[in-house]
Amino acid sequence: MTAGAADPRPAAKRGPLNPLLTGSGEYPFVTLDRKRRERVPAGVRVIDFSIGDPRERTPAFIREALKAQVPEVSSYPSVAGLPELRAACADWLRRRFGVSLDPDTEILPVNGSKEGVFLLALAVIGGGERRDTILIPSPAYPVYENSARFAGGTVLRTRLSSDRDWRFDPDRVPEEVWDRVAILWLNSPHNPTGAVLPRDVLVSAAERARRSGFWLASDEAYADIYFGEPPHSVLESGTENVLAFHTLSKRSAMTGYRSGFMAGDRRLIEALRRFRPNVGVATPEFVQRAAIAAWKDDVHPGEQRRLYADKRRLFLDAFIGLGLTVEASEATFYLWVKAPGGDDVGFVERLMEVGLVATPGSFLGQGGEGYVRWAMVPTLDECREAIGRLEQLQERANR
Repeated sequence: MTAGAADPRPAAKRGPLNPLLTGSGEYPFVTLDRKRRERVPAGVRVIDFSIGDPRERTPAFIREALKAQVPEVSSYPSVAGLPELRAACADWLRRRFGVSLDPDTEILPVNGSKEGVFLLALAVIGGGERRDTILIPSPAYPVYENSARFAGGTVLRTRLSSDRDWRFDPDRVPEEVWDRVAILWLNSPHNPTGAVLPRDVLVSAAERARRSGFWLASDEAYADIYFGEPPHSVLESGTENVLAFHTLSKRSAMTGYRSGFMAGDRRLIEALRRFRPNVGVATPEFVQRAAIAAWKDDVHPGEQRRLYADKRRLFLDAFIGLGLTVEASEATFYLWVKAPGGDDVGFVERLMEVGLVATPGSFLGQGGEGYVRWAMVPTLDECREAIGRLEQLQERANR
């Protein structure tokens, strides 16, 4: 082609994309990271309280179990997981909640609970069923809504509130709604508020699922991070129409291992076992071996709880001294902090001025406005440093 001549080839037409990937919407934590880059002063080390990624060391015996099982020859793992892993998960459920599940038909490993949570809606919605509504108590973990939208479902939020201690009440949902529900998401202990649902609420929701014919999905990722009585599981109500999600990410400081499991109704477990090979989500066997070691041990979660309890006392005292109100926050490693003046985004942006990052409650859905989620995941020394920075921020405001 002669230099400067027009290209005779027609312009390439763009291939189709899912509209959810081309719209203006942005995953909340991507937005938060962009704000951090824009607002944290150059040279200031960030202490990040925004994402639930523990900075504590994974217990040594778990790391050793992983290293010992890395094979010389790698093979495809099974979606169903090792029988020893499913048995270890079943044994933990029995010890922790007093429930007996069949590891062969009622338990299925997942690559961290997030992957299982996301794929559930894709496995449930479709085929002309009139039930396409995903009911989400809000504020909430964003993946519940995102997965529903990718599956083509209808999202319906029911607002949690301060006056009800941030707890979901199934009796407040209109009767006509239940006939459209495909999945009701519960999350106890709750992210972001740290509220815990009583056993009778879990039982009531499970009974409603059986009467109305929907799936009750219970995200119990924080079941082993508590400061009072151990939280209950929806599995204590039986497994019919119920699916519970558990993970080692929080319990054992294993976020990077991506290992958890789902347990419950054998009909749904069987359907998911058929669905998941299409996605390619089988967990590597050496990770499964490390997971077996983790689920078999009940000592290290207690050590993790003591670390979080120390951080919790530190921040509760500091927030009181700074005139900040903390609500709910019975369990998990989150504190649900009322933003001064009700401006959660503005408060987080001011925190960034001293290199601190937290999550605005409004980023986590309706009902979160005016609150900030504070994840107590940095080390204890970093937490002490953060309190000093908070005091500096208050001094600036008082000048």
